[in-house]
Amino acid sequence: MVPQEAPESAQCLCPPLTSSNAKDVLRRRHKRRSRQHQRFMAQKALLQEQGLLSPPPEPGSSLLPTPSGTLPGTKAASSKRRRPQVEFGSAPCRRAAVGPLPSKCVAIDCEMVGTGPHGRVSELARCSVVSYHGQVLYDKYIRPEMPIVDYRTRWSGITRQHMHKAIPFQVAQKEILKLLKGKVVVGHALHNDFRALKYVHPRSQTRDTTYVPNLLCQPGLPVRARVSLKDLALQLLHKKIQVGQHGHSSVEDAMTAMELYRLVEVPWEQQEASSPRAPPEDREPDSSTDMEQYMEDQYWPEDLA
Repeated sequence: MVPQEAPESAQCLCPPLTSSNAKDVLRRRHKRRSRQHQRFMAQKALLQEQGLLSPPPEPGSSLLPTPSGTLPGTKAASSKRRRPQVEFGSAPCRRAAVGPLPSKCVAIDCEMVGTGPHGRVSELARCSVVSYHGQVLYDKYIRPEMPIVDYRTRWSGITRQHMHKAIPFQVAQKEILKLLKGKVVVGHALHNDFRALKYVHPRSQTRDTTYVPNLLCQPGLPVRARVSLKDLALQLLHKKIQVGQHGHSSVEDAMTAMELYRLVEVPWEQQEASSPRAPPEDREPDSSTDMEQYMEDQYWPEDLA
């Protein structure tokens, strides 16, 4: 016996699964990501107009293969540009034939507390490492080797409660250096971070964003020797960081440093490729051991410095 088909009125009684609220959430999320991408592309276009960035290659022009083996003008390269969020460890097509792969770039930022006499000794209390695309690879609170005298909460954001879940410095140091090994390390005033880690990173693999103004300046114009990360983020990225009275966020600062690096990545890497390399025995150490230089860093207010 063949069952009869259900009447048309009895079919499609279930309401559609996609509600208007869900569509609104997706639409807002898409707009937010679009605005971020538009700000980044606007800065890139401005640098191209000023001659600091090379324009995209013309169709039919001679192209050099990128490190990934594809050409910047091919269909594969364009598909990579449509999907800017790339997982850490992959080898996407690069915009230029020089410079490290994204999987070989990380950004770091450290927060320090005061130990020793009058809290003048700076020791590591938090460290954050992010990938080329801003994904958090490491973010842990770290217990200093000496007792904490000054948490410097107003600037570091560290409190006594954070130390309850902190790990010993020796353990954190091994974990962090494992992430930095063989990588191009991006950061702001990196000598402070490396000193807190008791580590010296190869200068050829260091990109300190305090040098970003030198890449953006016009010929004949004066350049400020030291510009804070907060000011660079506001002027170049049009974003506000380090606001409020809860101190800095090392994750936010590391992400901002990576954004600045990506903004001037092409001229920076071209400059690095063209600069002569000194023999290893003639190179200066990468991190400074001068305590007064740290206390004069742009993060500290003028009255305290």
